[in-house]
Amino acid sequence: MRYSFVFKLVIILMPFAVCCNDANGFQELSRTTLVGKNRQTLSIANGCGYLRDDSEVVCIELASQKIDLAFDAETIDSWHGFKRHKFSFDGQEAWVVEPKNPRADGRFSWCMMFPDAFTDRCAAPMLVSRGYYHVFLSVGNSFGAPKAIDKLGAFHKMLVERGFHPQAALIGISRGGLYAHRYAATYPDRVSVIYDDAAVLDYQSWPGGKGKGKGSPGDWQELRKWYGFDTDQQAADYPHTPLKTLELLAKHKIAILSVVGDSDDVVPVDENTAVAEKIYKEFGGVFEVIHKPGVGHHPHGLDDPTPVVDFIEKYTMQK
Repeated sequence: MRYSFVFKLVIILMPFAVCCNDANGFQELSRTTLVGKNRQTLSIANGCGYLRDDSEVVCIELASQKIDLAFDAETIDSWHGFKRHKFSFDGQEAWVVEPKNPRADGRFSWCMMFPDAFTDRCAAPMLVSRGYYHVFLSVGNSFGAPKAIDKLGAFHKMLVERGFHPQAALIGISRGGLYAHRYAATYPDRVSVIYDDAAVLDYQSWPGGKGKGKGSPGDWQELRKWYGFDTDQQAADYPHTPLKTLELLAKHKIAILSVVGDSDDVVPVDENTAVAEKIYKEFGGVFEVIHKPGVGHHPHGLDDPTPVVDFIEKYTMQK
């Protein structure tokens, strides 16, 4: 991939680690690309090529990445006032929403499930208004099972090959939390932030109904089929559920924000988000929770999703 440089230098007098941590997956340029005496660690992030020496960070601003949005047999429609490209990927429904003023770095948000549920409340349109692309691939009611994660991984690879940023900001709504966390644990270098919303983080809680939540017997049987579990005990022993993979996410500095209704009796907070928050903070990870007193599983999101959008912007800038 080629980048065009505009001739502008910005001298940032702050420690490199604060300004622009290198993220795994960023394309590195050789030091011969930009000549600078004693300069080291040139990388691309947030629309800049960064050079470091002992006293300063130099940001060489880059022209916007060119994103290839020409998908085979695509159709175009409008999504919350933005242009949407709809197409098929591996036989599944897929789409990409195009911002009117894209960020230079090709960042994008990715709703893993229920992309049309309480959409305005769940941050995505506001993120697009701030320059993020927004994407979706349907993998059915598959509960974050390995076969679904493989398809999501192939979709992400295709996006990166088209110029999108290597790291996604994932949105996990309800059972979408299973997809978001399993994807992040499988491909931790590909994720910067997870925004959970009334998210299922323990399938024993939902759909299993093994705690105080309502559960869903039909969905529980479907989940067992997707994962290949012959017994409930096999499901309980499975080592790759969200609550069992939090250490890996923390090591990769994936920031997590969770919005919950404190009266949720479908996905109880104390069986899902509260457990994850405690574990994640013990591992030193960033895990913030926005509580909605007296609110149940619905409605998802916030009347004003600005706090969610600000969180995502803050932590994508640090990856």
